This record gives sequence, structure tokens and C-alpha cells, in this order.
Amino acid sequence: MKRVSTTTVRKRLVAVFLIGLVVFGIIDFRLGYVQFVLGDKLMALADNSWSRDIVFEPERGLILDANGEVLAENVTAPSVVVVPRQIKNPKETAQHLSEILDMTFDKAFEYVTKSAMSVSLHPEGRKINEKQEKALRTLNMPGVYLAKDSKRHYPFGDDLAHVLGFTGIDNQGLMGLELTHNEELKGEKGSLSYYSDAKGKKMEKLADVYTPPKDGLDLKTTIDSRVQTIMERELDLAVAKYNPDGALALAVNPKNGAVLGMASRPTFSPENYQKANQEVYNRNLPIWMTYEPGSTFKIITLAAALEENKVDLEKDHYHDSGSIKVGGANIRCWKSGGHGSQSYLEVVENSCNPGFVNLGQRLGKEKLFSYIHNFGFGKKTGIDLQGEANGILFKPENVGPVELATTSFGQGVSVTPIQQVIAVSAAVNGGNLYEPFIAKEWIDPKTGKVLKEHQPKLKKHVISTETSKEVRKALESVVANGSGKPAYVDGYRVGGKTGTAQKVGKDGKYLANNHIVSFIGFAPADDPQIVVYVAVDNPKGTVQFGGVVAAPIVGTIIGDSLRALGVKERKGGLKKEVQWPDQPKVEVPDLVGLKKDELLNYMEDLTIETSGSGKYILDQEPKAGTMLEAGSKIRLYLTDYKR
Repeated sequence: MKRVSTTTVRKRLVAVFLIGLVVFGIIDFRLGYVQFVLGDKLMALADNSWSRDIVFEPERGLILDANGEVLAENVTAPSVVVVPRQIKNPKETAQHLSEILDMTFDKAFEYVTKSAMSVSLHPEGRKINEKQEKALRTLNMPGVYLAKDSKRHYPFGDDLAHVLGFTGIDNQGLMGLELTHNEELKGEKGSLSYYSDAKGKKMEKLADVYTPPKDGLDLKTTIDSRVQTIMERELDLAVAKYNPDGALALAVNPKNGAVLGMASRPTFSPENYQKANQEVYNRNLPIWMTYEPGSTFKIITLAAALEENKVDLEKDHYHDSGSIKVGGANIRCWKSGGHGSQSYLEVVENSCNPGFVNLGQRLGKEKLFSYIHNFGFGKKTGIDLQGEANGILFKPENVGPVELATTSFGQGVSVTPIQQVIAVSAAVNGGNLYEPFIAKEWIDPKTGKVLKEHQPKLKKHVISTETSKEVRKALESVVANGSGKPAYVDGYRVGGKTGTAQKVGKDGKYLANNHIVSFIGFAPADDPQIVVYVAVDNPKGTVQFGGVVAAPIVGTIIGDSLRALGVKERKGGLKKEVQWPDQPKVEVPDLVGLKKDELLNYMEDLTIETSGSGKYILDQEPKAGTMLEAGSKIRLYLTDYKR
């Protein structure tokens, strides 16, 4: 038998001890690493494998007008969920679901027999209507549940559709304000988490974890639903009367750039946008459409010439022979034979193209285009809506005498309606160019507290207050004495400018008898509260002039809007020049207190209707001082006693 020395045994024991020490060290290190480094991660993974979440959707924030009127809200629209294990007769249940939810039997059967704890019927069972909900509740099928859900509702129908936009089936913003401000409106989801074993059975001894949903913020806009309703009404009337290729209207507060109303035709229903042509709902014309503005652009040339002291509207004169030659081109006036000798104020009133070409020549290329850029043309205004276009201006190196001339009266350049309205707002508000905006305030839906408020953004001061005053005076004269007379509003001082723009065809040539006619107006002229722009694309069955088609629409919108906004009537404005076949309006006299026998001395151009009996006039409607068309009717209230 071989003997092992004490030394060898000792060495072996030491080796085993060291090896054991290393092994236990590794194990101890691993345990420490798992516990202290990987512990949280592994616990989270285990938690996820054991826990089940029931998701609670937040309420999407409301969209309100400037006065708190609801423009977009949420209405209950339940969704269908099935628990396959609870369904006793899969074929019968599938048949009922297929008929009520308008899906194939095979698809419904696949849902009710799926190997899952619960199944959402998507998309057929999402946000069902009242009829479908009633049918399902009546049948009360085992394993078929209605989960609480909501969908977006727009109380004003298709009004303001392009601005508000719409949401998808998961209440996510897809267009308009719904998309631009989706993050603030959507809120945050909540959940109820519980623990279950491998078979899905709830582990009762472990507490549930509830995380409440956080509702989205309410958005108060600058839109005034009263102004918007007036604009929508007038566009509907214009479409019915002229059957145009398209039409748009835009109203802005010139004092800060706040958008009061915005509308496009054709329009669509935000709640049924899937049924609309994509070209309709993707084109918010006031910010998307670009075209040659025509004579409305002359306001910029006028403002630049006045600011640079290149013209005195009263003293300086221009003789219009009907055309002007520039760089070998013959540029004609819209009036055959021209306007003859006229002051530059009359050039503005008559919208005389050769006269504005002359103003452009006085300014020169560099000056005119510097003002065009300063007024915001050629770049986006920055309005908080997606899809805004830049517009197109001549490159400086491509501007010759002809390009300078045509730009002076709004031809050869491409602009958007929002650019025009913001630029004209600056021309009449004292020279301040603002960034347009619609989102005004963000409000906590529970407390009603304003969390964030948009402050008007002044971009630059483009002309002096004195020049702006002259521009207002000239444009008021256009409405009182010139081409904008159909926009005249009794009791208010209105200024504005007509526009008749030729359209370019696919071949690059101007189309015949196919124009975009427009008018931009503001009021009151002494202190502008609103700027309104209307453009009608290719109106049918009429003379295609802005003064004929668009001016009366703008006049109606301005008059009705100012009354709705509570703006007081003005005195001291220019009287409307009356030309044949127009008849001057008649001022209603003060008849209260007179005897009935004395009416013959007053009522030459008005007809009367009486209420009550007696020989004295107690009251009258309308009130004294109101301007009426000749032959209009007034009502008198009679009494036996003198007032």
C-alpha cells in the first residue's frame, strides 16, 4: 500500500480549499450581481409576465371657439369585446355579430373561437352606432361585451371642417387642429393592473395597481363661431348662385393676427371624412391655394409708393390712354380706351393697371420687391396649421421691366390668401405685420384654469402709421366711389380692393373666361376690427369681376360680423357715390310724436305699415337715421295720446 506524505495531503487540502473558495466567490459574485445589478430588470420582467393590464382611454380635449362655444367634443360610442371561453354557441353568436356589425360570418367566427382571454373586434366593432348598440344589448349574448369608448363629434357639422380636421379610429389627430395640437389634446392612457398565474387566474393576495387616465387639455381658439357661421352661409349662397370650381373665405383680426373664421368650398363632414375625396379634405384653400392675386396685390404697391414718398394721391395725376408700353410689351387697362386723366386716388379707385405700372416704375425693382418681402410674401406666415404653401415670387435676377410692371398690379407672382390677408392687415393696422394664429389658450378640463396662453407675435413694422392711415383712406374711397362699391355697408366705414386674376393652364398660357375673382375688405376704416377676404374660382353665368361677384359677399360678411361682434356704427365716413341705374338710399326720418295726418310731408320714398289705432305715432321701426332702399317699408305704432 502506497503511503501519501503529510506534505502532499496538506497541498491537496489547500488546493481543494482554494478551488472551493474561488467557486464560492464566483457564486457569491453572481448572486450579488443578479440581486443588485439585474434585480430591478428581472423583477420588471417577472412583473410583466404575471401582470395583466386593463387600459382606460383618456378623454380627448375639447376644441372651443373664442367665446367658449364647443366646436369639437366627445360622444359615447362603445366598442365590442368578446371572451371566447364564455361563448356557448359560437356559430349562432358569429351569425348575429356578422349581421349587426356588417362583417363576414367567417371573420366573426374566427373572432369568437380565437384562443385568447378576450378579443376586440377591430375595426368593425369599434365605436359602433346607436342602432348596433341597441341590437347587441337586446340579444345579450354570453361572452359579448360592450366596452366604454368615445368618438369625436363636431356640433357645427361641416362648418370649419378644414380647420378643425378630424381624428382616426383611435382618437388620434389626422388633420387640421386635431393633428397640429394632437399631443396636448390626446391626454395620457390609464390602466388597472392585476397579477395572474400561468393559467390566467387572478392572484387574489396581490393588490391591484390603478393608474388613472389623464384627460387631454381643452383648446380655446380665436375662431368666432358667429363670424364663421356668417361666412359659411355666404359661401353656400355663392356656390348655389355661381357654381364655381371652388371658393374660400377668411377673416382675421388685424390688431393681432387672430383668425376669426376660415372656410373652403368644396367642404366635407369631419365625422365621415372617409366618404370624402382626399383632394377635398387635404386642401385647406386659405393656406394651401397659390395663385396670381390680381388687383388685391395693388395695396402693397400703393403702401410702398406712399411710404417712399413717390406719389401724392391728391396732387399727382396720371393719364391713362388704355395701355402702357414696357420693354416691348403692351400692357392694357381693363377698361377699353382707358380712364383718361385722373388723380392717383382715382387710379386706386378705378384699379387702373397702367397707373400702378407707373407707381412700380417710380419705386424701382429693389424697393418694390423689398416691400413685397417685408410684407411676408414668398414665405410661410407661420399659422399653426399644416399644409401652408410659400407662394412664388420672381427671382431678382429674372426681374426685368416687364416683370416689374406686372408685379406692380399682381400678375406673374403667386401668393396664398393667408399671406394677402396678413399683409393687408399690416397695411391698415398702423404698419404691424403679425403672425396669424388660431390656438389661443390651453385649459385644464377639470379646474378650468388657463395653463398656457398664446401671445400675439409681431414680426416687424413694415410702414409708418401715417402711411397706413393714407392707405385706409384710399381704400375707403375705393368702396365709396370706385370698383368696390358693392361692398359698401351703411353705418360702417368699409375699405377694400377688388381682384380679378387670370388662371394659368397646363400649357403655361392664360385661360380664357376663367378667372379667380376676389375682394379684400376691412372695417371700420378709422379703426379696423376685421379684415375679410373672399375668392371665387371661375364663377359661372356672370361677368367675372371681383367687384361684381366677391365684393357684395365681403360687404355682407363684414356688416353682419361687425353687428354680431358688437362694434358700434361709425359716422363721418365717405358717402357712397350713386350711379345709374342705382338709386340713392333714403334716411328714415324721426316720426315719433307726429300726428298721422302729417306723414304725407315725410313719406315720399318709403311705404308705411301701422299697428294699433290712434292719431299719434308712439314708436317706429326701424329707428330714425337708418338708411333704407327707396320704397322700403317701415312700421309705425299708433296711440291716442301724444307722447
